[in-house]
Amino acid sequence: MRSLPLPLALTARLAPVAVLATAGWALSSGPDTSPAAKEKTPPDTTHRSASAPATEAATKTYAGAPAPCESLADKTVTSLVPGAKAAGKEIPSTDTKVRRTCSWNALKGYDYRWLDVSFEVMATDEAARKSYKERVADRSGGGDVPGLGDAAYSVVNLTTEDKQQTREGTVLVRAANALVMITYNGSDFESKKAPGTTEINKGAIKAAKEAVAALQNG
Repeated sequence: MRSLPLPLALTARLAPVAVLATAGWALSSGPDTSPAAKEKTPPDTTHRSASAPATEAATKTYAGAPAPCESLADKTVTSLVPGAKAAGKEIPSTDTKVRRTCSWNALKGYDYRWLDVSFEVMATDEAARKSYKERVADRSGGGDVPGLGDAAYSVVNLTTEDKQQTREGTVLVRAANALVMITYNGSDFESKKAPGTTEINKGAIKAAKEAVAALQNG
């Protein structure tokens, strides 16, 4: 069978991770040296109020991204991407502690599937929350996925290029200070049609659940 050209829409996409910078300062006044002040008994500081403001650093639940190619069960990979090797291929990253992505793709007969699993670990929960909101705002027509991470959003889109349809599902999940993104798409090069919305959406959500579990299990 001769090789078939793949649509440009099937190329991998990586989004840069935002970096949050913080700064703070402390101000203090000089001591009171008046006679009245010298006669005062120093306050008892051994019992501080439990409601006093703390200066602890922000909690960072996840310190690094897990191995993405090990985040899905072999049977999940082979069911979502028939003909693909379960091992997958990790995409090179400039900082593997912050961002890691694994990709699987295969053409079985005329049926093509592509699956990406990506992890991004940020400095704080707030940084991840802000990035999540911005990315969801860029994607319309989807909906929330209840019970997945701290927040999850799923959307499926259909594109057509040279009469060839491609349907792509994206699931974005925030779990504490980490983001998990799944990209799953498919095409049939014989009929030039794309898989159904339900098939792509369910496949992307299944992969997302396993990837989030891999993140949480460390």
